[in-house]
Amino acid sequence: MMAGLLTLVVVLCLINTGWGQEAPYRIHTLFSVECQNYFDWQTVGLVHSFRKSGQPGPITRLLSCTDEEKKSYRGMDLAPTFEVPSMSRHPRTGDWYPAINKPAGVVHWLKHSKDAQNVDWVVILDADMIIRGPILPWEIGAEKGRPVAAFYGYLVGCDNVLAKLHTKNPELCDKVGGLLAMHIDDLRALAPMWLSKTEEVREDTAHWSTNITGDIYGKGWISEMYGYSFGAAEVGLRHKINDNLMIYPGYIPREGVEPILMHYGLPFSVGNWSFSKLEHHEDDIVYDCGRLFPEPPFPREVKAMEPDKHKVRGLFLNLECINTLNQGLIIQHAAFGCPKPKWSKYLSFLKSKHFAELTRPKGLTPKSLQIMETHVQEHINYDEPENLPTKIHTLFSTECSTYFDWQTVGLMHSFGLSGQPGNITRLLSCTEEDLKKYKGHDLAPTHYVPSMSRHPLTGDWYPAINKPAAVLHWLNHVKTDAEFIVILDADMIMRGPITPWEFKAAKGKPVSTPYDYLIGCDNELAKLHTSHPEACDKVGGVIIMHIDDLRKFALLWLHKTEEVRADTAHYGKNITGDIYGTGWISEMYGYSFGAAELKLQHVISRDIMIYPGYAPEPGVKYRVFHYGLHFRVGNWSFDKANWRDVDLVNNCWAKFPDPPETSEADRTNEESYQRDLLSIECGKTLNEALQLHHERRRCGDVRESSRVPPPPDMDIVDEVMFERSDNRSEKVVDPLLPSESSQTLLDFRFWMIFLWASSVLGFGVVMMVILRGKRQKKRGKKSRSVSSRGEFKENLGNR
Repeated sequence: MMAGLLTLVVVLCLINTGWGQEAPYRIHTLFSVECQNYFDWQTVGLVHSFRKSGQPGPITRLLSCTDEEKKSYRGMDLAPTFEVPSMSRHPRTGDWYPAINKPAGVVHWLKHSKDAQNVDWVVILDADMIIRGPILPWEIGAEKGRPVAAFYGYLVGCDNVLAKLHTKNPELCDKVGGLLAMHIDDLRALAPMWLSKTEEVREDTAHWSTNITGDIYGKGWISEMYGYSFGAAEVGLRHKINDNLMIYPGYIPREGVEPILMHYGLPFSVGNWSFSKLEHHEDDIVYDCGRLFPEPPFPREVKAMEPDKHKVRGLFLNLECINTLNQGLIIQHAAFGCPKPKWSKYLSFLKSKHFAELTRPKGLTPKSLQIMETHVQEHINYDEPENLPTKIHTLFSTECSTYFDWQTVGLMHSFGLSGQPGNITRLLSCTEEDLKKYKGHDLAPTHYVPSMSRHPLTGDWYPAINKPAAVLHWLNHVKTDAEFIVILDADMIMRGPITPWEFKAAKGKPVSTPYDYLIGCDNELAKLHTSHPEACDKVGGVIIMHIDDLRKFALLWLHKTEEVRADTAHYGKNITGDIYGTGWISEMYGYSFGAAELKLQHVISRDIMIYPGYAPEPGVKYRVFHYGLHFRVGNWSFDKANWRDVDLVNNCWAKFPDPPETSEADRTNEESYQRDLLSIECGKTLNEALQLHHERRRCGDVRESSRVPPPPDMDIVDEVMFERSDNRSEKVVDPLLPSESSQTLLDFRFWMIFLWASSVLGFGVVMMVILRGKRQKKRGKKSRSVSSRGEFKENLGNR
């Protein structure tokens, strides 16, 4: 009986750990990293998630380091590691290109690792990933000769001259990457070609440009990705492409789909909290005992801020990603012998059964498999994904000044509460000089753009031109899969989602809000500046536009702004409606005239935006406050222009004067009452945003902090927008660094094997004692056995 039990346990252990597996079940997971702090914290997160997910088989980190780097490297024990020679500096060309270490590492592993001789399937991941459930190649559809991969739609070089230049089979080029699951025989055929084609594309500097490769920097940084696609095409591998297995945090999964892999290569946010891996490029958080990434909101807080269950799913993925990273850091710090961290509500949550339940291993859903089969069998054109949900990206333009910083804090806070789908990006215009002293880089996901406040050709000082210039720069330098773009101003507060499907936006039919004072659409101004004055719409503020329309329109928006701005002869109020007659609203006309030039007829909605201080239409749920004008409730008033030179963001606990309570709203009539309620809501939301901002910045005791005095003349209406003193600036953008690393801790299954074996052996001893009738001795041994199991469980719980 004892022999049978022990045999059963051993068999179960071997099956569960992947030891002794028979084809096709032998799996090995690989990821590539370098000797850097940046990859070390990613390694900790990936390896921890690997353990939690139940992924079968071993995992190996392909570690590329120079001999010099290894002398000071501290992370050798972070994961099961196979050292490979570094090719960051190419031995032949001298080119500095660390991304080539990924194919070079795979080639070296195949040639020199014994593990490569005892495996059937290989799963290749990037380091900046979190595994949520087992990735079984045969279950997700991989076959010998047909690997499975995730979709990388921005690899436009598969459709143009680049593929024709670098592969004999351009028709087989697949836009894939991220997740790769393939048979070992396919990898052996592919790997040398992957490396060779990477070198080839990297050396083809004549074809690095964005329009050919899709590389937003035009620096050849994604040569390794093309090396993979062209290498696979060269050896005749055609992929099964699945766009459901992997998700970027910040996106909402499709209905009925459970992603089993998160790729946190892009910034993401929950409410006012956000995370971007590039902000932690030099972070030694793995070796800094007790330090974690900033804690996100708790799940119950997210449920309270977002009533839409579908959107909550996406926000919960964001939480799961960062919480898994932090949980891995806690365990790693303990493995390093760090002192036990002080109790906190957040640490208690990460150790709770509730978090364990939220992050239990996920499995593929029938919907995931069904969609995957559809993609493979029908060969859907991913350039026009008709069956995919509409994706939205929100943009707003600012400058490097504290005036725009507090507006950014307000807009970002409201964006998190609004339920707006998709990501948001701040287009930040600063000169290099301003950028050196600028402190607000962390206030929002940011794209830096060249400043045109001082026009490079005319010398004209006109900061408003930065809005169309920034949008154009973003389109030319960022690859987006969004179908619709929502453009806002910084001085706005979102109250709900702004979606194309609700407001009837379509390709060729943008949506905007009325700017009735743009009288130049009705007179000679439109006739002078557009070929189609009849198509001129008096719109602005909030814009919802299809990405294809925006790509055609953005350059015209900029050019028409320059044209109207240069037409000083027609600045008059009677011609433009500009109350100052200074040409300040040239950018607004640039938008209307540019759209008219393309005959873009707007759906004009009065239900999206309202100015605080205006009476709302009964029953309308406005989505945006535009607090560009002075407004008041009783003796309290607010005018954004009065706060132009007050630093509310960098002075702890600074805020605006508190608005009245709702009980103080004017109840003379329902119209006045609703007007005041909206004004109070706007003021309170701005102060809530500042309060949370100061809390995130870990400001000290409010009583000891410097309080910012209110500005003078609070009740003076000052709308002279052209007196801005703040500058916009030049773009400073570094190429994205390679995201090819992962990490692991001690194998959880080892402890399970140890516990099972101990339990069975203990049980056997007890049974033998009972059979011999030694009652007293039996109790002693049973006590010791239970104690031993308790110690192991306690040790397991502490890890």
